[in-house]
Amino acid sequence: MAKQEAINLSDTFSEFKELKNIDRSTMISVLEESFRSVISKMFGTDENYDVIINPDKGDFEIYRNRVVVEDADLVDSNTQISLSEAQSLDPDFVVGEDVTDKVDFASFGRRAILNLRQTLSSKILDLQKDSVYNKYKEKVGTIVVGEVYQVWKKEILLLDEEGNEMLLPKAEQIPSDFYRKGETVRAVVAKVDNKNNNPKIILSRTSPTFLQRLFELEVPEINDGLITIRRIARIPGERAKVAVESYDDRIDPVGACVGMKGARIHGIVRELRNENIDVINYTNNVSLFISRALSPARISSIRLVEEHKRAEVFLRPEEVSLAIGKGGMNIRLAGMLTDYQIEVFRDLEEGYDEEDIFLDEFLDEIEPWVIDILKGIGCDTAKNVLEIPRDELIKRTDLEEETIDEVLDILSAEFENQETEDQE
Repeated sequence: MAKQEAINLSDTFSEFKELKNIDRSTMISVLEESFRSVISKMFGTDENYDVIINPDKGDFEIYRNRVVVEDADLVDSNTQISLSEAQSLDPDFVVGEDVTDKVDFASFGRRAILNLRQTLSSKILDLQKDSVYNKYKEKVGTIVVGEVYQVWKKEILLLDEEGNEMLLPKAEQIPSDFYRKGETVRAVVAKVDNKNNNPKIILSRTSPTFLQRLFELEVPEINDGLITIRRIARIPGERAKVAVESYDDRIDPVGACVGMKGARIHGIVRELRNENIDVINYTNNVSLFISRALSPARISSIRLVEEHKRAEVFLRPEEVSLAIGKGGMNIRLAGMLTDYQIEVFRDLEEGYDEEDIFLDEFLDEIEPWVIDILKGIGCDTAKNVLEIPRDELIKRTDLEEETIDEVLDILSAEFENQETEDQE
C-alpha cells in the first residue's frame, strides 16, 4: 500500500482545485478518465473496472469484475477468472458468476503510475486551456489589467493575476506607448482565438471600445445608463471625437463627460497618452450632427447628397483651416464619426478673389507643417504667398530656400493650369 500512497491524490486535488479553477465534479471525472485510460492501454478495455474517487480523503479505489469459467476455458485473465481461483476466494463461487476484487493500482507497475501522471497532466492542461478560453471569451470588449512580462518588437506579453498570457500587438498599441517589464497595462480584450486548443488572448488600446470603456469607468452617468455614447471616432494617440446623448433633459451629457474643470476627461486623456478628445452632443439631424462634428469650425451652410452619403460644407474662409484641422485630422474624424464623406467649400464674401485658392487645398502636395508656417506669417491663400518676394518669404518663414522654391513652383503651376483651362 506504500506505493499506492506515493500517488495519493489529496495534494493533487487541492492544487488543481485552488490554482486551476477546476470544480469538484470535473476533477473527479478527469481523475476517473485518467485511470481508465491507463487501464485500457494495459488490458485493451476498461469496461470491467469500477473506479471510485474519494476527493475528500484524497484517495481512490479500483475494482475489477471477472466472470468465473472452468479452468480449461480460461482465455482472458483480465475479464475471466478460473473456477479454482474463484473458489480459493470463496468456496461458494460457481461457473458463470461475477467475481469482484479490489485492485492495487501500484501492482500494475512503475510504468502504469508514470502513464497515469502524464495522462492526468495532459487532461488538466486541456481543461485549464478551456477554462482560460471560456473566461476570456466572455471578457471580449471589457478592460483587463496585465503585468508586462516580455517586450518584443512586434508585441508585448502580459500576464494576468492568475498567470495567464495575453498579447498586446504593436498595431494595437498607442504610438507613444512605452512599457518596461513589471509595469501594469490597461487594455480591452479585442478577441480570443483557440486554434489547436491553444487560447490566444489579443488586447487593444487603439480600439474605440477601449475609449468607450474608459468613459464608462470615469463617468457614472454613462455606467448608470443616463448618458449613452452613440458614436466614437479615433486616431489613436492623436485625437478622438465622441458623440453622446442623454434622454434626461436635466442632464448635460457633454458637461457630465468632461467633468468639473475637465476632471473626468483628464484621466482618460492621460491613459490615452494625451489624446485630445472632443465630446459633442449627438443628434438625428444629419446636418446639425456634421456641423457639430466639424467643431471648432463654424459652418455657414451644408448641402447633403444622401444617395452618395456626401456632405458639401460651406464655411467662411477663415474657418476652412479649422474644419480641416492639422494634417486633415479634424475633417477625417468628422467623416468617421458621421459616416459621411465631407467636402469643404469656401463661402466667399464680397471682396474675396474667387480665383484664389486657400493653402489647405494643397495639403496633398505641401507638408502640413510648411502650410502652418505660411499661415503664421499671415498667408492663408496661394496669392498671399505669391505676392511676397522670394527673399522676404525665406526671411520671414526661416524655411530652406529649396522648400520655398518648391512651394512657389506648386502654387504658380496651379494658376498656370487655370489660365490654360480658361484659354481652352
